[in-house]
Amino acid sequence: MNEQVHTANLKTIAQSPLVARGIGNVKVRARNVNVFYGEKQALKNVSVDIPARAVTAFIGPSGCGKSTFLRCINRMNDTIPGARVSGEITIDDQDIYDPSLDVVQLRARVGMVFQKPNPFPKSIYENVAYGPRIHGLAQTRAELDEIVLSSLEKAGLLKEVKDRLHEPGTSLSGGQQQRLCIARAIAVSPEVILMDEPCSALDPIATAKIEELIDELRENYCIIIVTHSMQQAARVSQRTAFFHLGELIEEGDTDEIFTNPKDRRTQDYITGRFG
Repeated sequence: MNEQVHTANLKTIAQSPLVARGIGNVKVRARNVNVFYGEKQALKNVSVDIPARAVTAFIGPSGCGKSTFLRCINRMNDTIPGARVSGEITIDDQDIYDPSLDVVQLRARVGMVFQKPNPFPKSIYENVAYGPRIHGLAQTRAELDEIVLSSLEKAGLLKEVKDRLHEPGTSLSGGQQQRLCIARAIAVSPEVILMDEPCSALDPIATAKIEELIDELRENYCIIIVTHSMQQAARVSQRTAFFHLGELIEEGDTDEIFTNPKDRRTQDYITGRFG
């Protein structure tokens, strides 16, 4: 990066309203991102800045591109035959589509929690220990124990499972399984956590626990959540981005998007006129 551009970027960060509100510098920056599945264009020229230490919600009708964009951030679209991504996505100014980048390391930095809880067919302990073990984050069993217990604690699950760590992860309730998946994601110390409709398969009580957990985690992580629930976006996020037909229509502070959207399509979606 040349000196002038670097200086300009530092100036932009210094002037950023995100910094002024204490929700961190820009963590993920996307510029003119396009995604094609074969001939079909799923995303069109998406540009957005996503802050550290905050929850950013992606909302919009089904098939509008929000999950597609989420998958760009940890390069999961790479696994789909015929998928092509153009444009630029950086995390801390590092181009994540740089050919020399180790995708395995990227996915350690960018954790993912899916719509349906998907614990491994292993014990609760081994579900959480799996990532730290394959990434070599613990040198001894005591260190691994510490990571597992700390991750379960951060995921608000330790009290409920501390006496059954060697039972299968699949023996837990749906809400507990989802919190186990969150513990598994944070066990490798990611910087960004992607959540693709993490509560859609859960009952209201389990949903409330996950939302409470998201609110706690945002103090230490950049969290991006795709949700169909407008109420959930309003409750858990500080920033909201509205997608429609593969385009990012607008993004901004959640309060502003919900009370004073700039674009008519955003207003129509939020008030239930379409979607």
